[in-house]
Amino acid sequence: MTDLAARPTLAVVEVTRSRPDRPEYHAKVQTLNATVVDAGTRGGWTVVRLAAADLDPAALLDLTDSADAVVIVGGEDIDPRFYGARAGYEGETTHFIDADEGQIALVQRAADRGTPLLGICRGLQIINVALGGDLVQHIDDGIHRNVGVPIDEILSTHDVHLHATSGLAAALGDTRISVQSAHHQSVGRLGAGLVPVATAPDGLVEALEHRTAPITGVQWHPEAPDAPAAQLPLLLASLQASLATTEVARAA
Repeated sequence: MTDLAARPTLAVVEVTRSRPDRPEYHAKVQTLNATVVDAGTRGGWTVVRLAAADLDPAALLDLTDSADAVVIVGGEDIDPRFYGARAGYEGETTHFIDADEGQIALVQRAADRGTPLLGICRGLQIINVALGGDLVQHIDDGIHRNVGVPIDEILSTHDVHLHATSGLAAALGDTRISVQSAHHQSVGRLGAGLVPVATAPDGLVEALEHRTAPITGVQWHPEAPDAPAAQLPLLLASLQASLATTEVARAA
């Protein structure tokens, strides 16, 4: 029998568990998030799933205080007040300010503590904003998402080039991979300590890594139904490897 007490704890932090005004979008997001939770459980984690908008930021920090690693998953746009920009841009979505504030605080604490953290889609953007970067508020093309289609068809498949010396390339075992994405915003000014480690065919940044902390963000969805099956397990395994390295360093 597996000793659950010996498993490291993974906090999977989503935006909200309730979108009554957008049932189709909500169903899609919930499917993706549940895939991350299931992959974490299969990968040897004790998974705690939390919705940042359904808690105040202090409660979110408290509930994740003992987590060994964190995954921040996808969802709505970050309120532009958090990166010094204005509302009213093309394609703007609903904003969840408590979720933004709580997830930003999670990233900042992870950077301070050296807690392994993975950001997926919005999660990458949260990482960048939390560390002082900003966002390109709207991109409108057929590479990063399919435009004018039902929500179940919005994910676009494209290649991504990974920097050969990046931790991400080491984790995924290649420098060119196929991914699925569905985003209309992208990284602008880089946050402190962050370096771009992957690009799309149009040159947009597709992944970030922190220079010293075990923090990685990917703009694509490794948890998407048609994404290569190994991507998400390998990314979660890299969190465990980072955790082990961090524990060894603390013990030294």
